[in-house]
Order: sequence, then C-alpha cells, then structure tokens
Amino acid sequence: MANDHQVPVFSIPEVKLSSSSGGRNMPVIGMGTMADPFDETALKEAVLEAIRVGYRHFDTASLYRSEKPLGEAIAEALKLGLVASRDDLFITSKLWCTDAHADLVVPALKNSLRVLQLEYLDLYLIHWPLSAKPGKIGFPVPKEEQLAMNFKSVWAAMEDCQRLGLTKSIGVSNFSCKKLENILSFATILPSVNQVEISPLWQQLKLREFCKAKDVILTAYSPLGAKGTRWGTDEVMDNQTLKEIAEAHEKTVAQVCLRWAFEQGITFVVKSFNKERMKENLQIFDWALSSDDYNKINEIQQHRLMPKPEMVTPHGPFKSLEELWDGEI
Repeated sequence: MANDHQVPVFSIPEVKLSSSSGGRNMPVIGMGTMADPFDETALKEAVLEAIRVGYRHFDTASLYRSEKPLGEAIAEALKLGLVASRDDLFITSKLWCTDAHADLVVPALKNSLRVLQLEYLDLYLIHWPLSAKPGKIGFPVPKEEQLAMNFKSVWAAMEDCQRLGLTKSIGVSNFSCKKLENILSFATILPSVNQVEISPLWQQLKLREFCKAKDVILTAYSPLGAKGTRWGTDEVMDNQTLKEIAEAHEKTVAQVCLRWAFEQGITFVVKSFNKERMKENLQIFDWALSSDDYNKINEIQQHRLMPKPEMVTPHGPFKSLEELWDGEI
C-alpha cells in the first residue's frame, strides 16, 4: 500500500511545554476521542484517517473507553508506516475521579498504558478537581460517592508518574484559577497544561491571563460546542456573529472558532470523524481574523456552556456551581 507511506497533507505548529521531560512539544491541535454514540471500529478508522491527514496529537481518557481502539489504531499506523515511530505522536490521557487517590494514580496510568499498548504517555491530566469512591469508572459520578480531593498527595503521585517515565508531562483539567493556584503552591513539577472549556462564547479571559503568567498552556475542549453530542450545545456553531465572520472570510464557523483560539495562543482538542471536516479543521494557518472580527467576537455574550451540575451535591466537596468553578461561571 504505497499510498500509506505518504507525507501528511498538513503540518501543525507546536507549543513548548514548560515542565515536560526532555522538552516535549505539543501540537496545537489534538483530535478528541470522546464519541457519542461510541463505536470502536469507527473510532479506530477515524484515527487512522486523521494520521494520514496530519494529526499527531490524540486526546483520550479512561472515562471515554477510547484508549483501546486508539491504541489499536496507533499500532496499525506504525505497521502501515503512516508514522515512523511512536515518538512522532503526542498522546494525552486522563485520571478519572475514582482513581484520584494517592495510591491509585500510578496504577491507573499503568492500566491506561496497558490498554493503549504504549510504554509512555506524552501528557497525563487530572480529569476533574474531584475524587470519588474507588471502583467503577463512569459519568456522572454518583452524588453519594463524590469526595474532596487531597490535592497535595494526588499531585505528588502525578509527579511520580513523570519521574518514573510513565508520562513526559503532567497537568490538570477543569481547574479554576484558584484550584490551579493551589497546585502551583506546592508542586515540584509544575502542571504543563490545564484543559478546560473555551470557545468564542466562553472565552475564559481571567483564566487565560492567569495561565499565561504562570507558564501553563491552556487547551480548549469543545471549542465548537460539541454539537450533536448529549453533553454539547448548538450555540457556538449556530451563533449569528460567527456565521457572518465565516461568510466574510469564505470559511466555516468551525474554522473561525479554531483560528480565534490559535490567535489567542490557546491549543485545542477537536473531534470529527468526517474526513473533509478533519481537513477543514486544519486549514486555519494561512489566513487571519481582522480587528473588526475581534470587535464582533468580543461583543458575544459570555456564559459557560457546560457548567456540569452533575459535579455538585449538597453533601459533596462542591455544594454549588459557584464552588466548583470558584465564581468563573
């Protein structure tokens, strides 16, 4: 299959991660693997197609059930010669709440590596600033099983993961400025990344400024609003302002959103299993938004599209959305 040894269609810029082992760089675009509905075969095929097109960063989590098909796709890509070596890929996974206990972090990562058929991750994130009763991985976490995280001991175990060579870098996800500041106050290996919801409708200016000052890379999840999923919203893709900007540039709304994120210095994870849309999502590096576009985008009313009330319970660590997000809502 000579065609499989082709040079990728697109080349993706990278950012330097501040605290990674060996100065690992992260591609600014990652492909998400949280699918709804979930289909292992479709996911595996989509990952192979994405590698052919030029994607090198793949984002998974123990919660998503996508580690197995992603691992199989990586093995297949290596076999076909789509990538020369595992080192050419950047793989992110995440620690679920049930494993967010000091003694379970390293075993959880080792299990993810076993399922992925990999020797190391490039980035391992704490999925939520919440622990849960150890046991079955699932969402939502039953309210009666939600527990306050011992941030200090869990982060120390994350640092162990990096020191042991199980991951090149560590970070967090869904952390507010206050919660991230807490980690930074005692960390000996600083978090390289904070992965959070960001889009033109939820621009996270306060968190962006904080992370920039602390040299933490921000990764946006659902930068297009995760339209068509049970947890997503149509609000981003159906936004009239973004539609008008897209029309003026002869681009798609998705391309406008991703170009906006790129120009802000935000990395992002985007999920599409459609080959043409995969390509479109990479066609954002040879044009720019105008100051007039920015004036319009800055006027879009801001609100968190996915506040996750499932993480709030009267008897748990977060009794309100205000507490979960520390007022960043």
